[in-house]
Amino acid sequence: MAEQANDPAATVASHKTLSDQAYTRLRRDVIQGDFAPGSKLGIEQLRAAYSVGATPLREALHRLSAEGFVVVEGQRGFRVADISARELRELTELRIVIEGLALRESLARADDDWESRLVLAFHQLQKIEKQAEPDPVLWEARNNEFHLALISRCESRWLMRIYELLYDQHRRYRIIARVDRGDRDIHGEHMAMMEAALARDIDALLAAHEAHIRHTASSLERRLRFDLPG
Repeated sequence: MAEQANDPAATVASHKTLSDQAYTRLRRDVIQGDFAPGSKLGIEQLRAAYSVGATPLREALHRLSAEGFVVVEGQRGFRVADISARELRELTELRIVIEGLALRESLARADDDWESRLVLAFHQLQKIEKQAEPDPVLWEARNNEFHLALISRCESRWLMRIYELLYDQHRRYRIIARVDRGDRDIHGEHMAMMEAALARDIDALLAAHEAHIRHTASSLERRLRFDLPG
């Protein structure tokens, strides 16, 4: 035991594990809206809530800052990033471009395994969407699986990393807005994307995908009723 306690490599690994755990939990909670946009993230408050030391927490917060979920305010500490109509529009346009590129590559490499994954993901999502009162957390998970299935044959590491970040930023807006999915035929939008993908019709898929993202953004803007400029 004493040997392990004096092992620098073991100490570094343990510290990294704590930092990674803090990052994962904080990222999830910010996206889930557990911390309101603009709210202060005090280190002592977080230490008590997460039972993690100050150093791993600061490292996690700096990582989240690099992803745009948290803002570093110099000597004043950290706060959750605000939301705005302008940022939502930027995220929307970027999602259309980045996911469009990923969809092109994925469809060009599509095979039977890709098709099976897509059909299964759609089936699982469809079961949730047809419920009278779908579980929002489960719907988010199944929705994510469906979108991932569409681009799962994209082999660009950078496209996939940027996709994940943009998707999660958009997801934060969806959760904060608590959008009522009853005002749209989201199932029909997903169906249009799946049918175009299975037909290997890239133009129809890109058009259906863009319409889907833009409908989501319009619903978010209506629900959030931004008070801040632009």
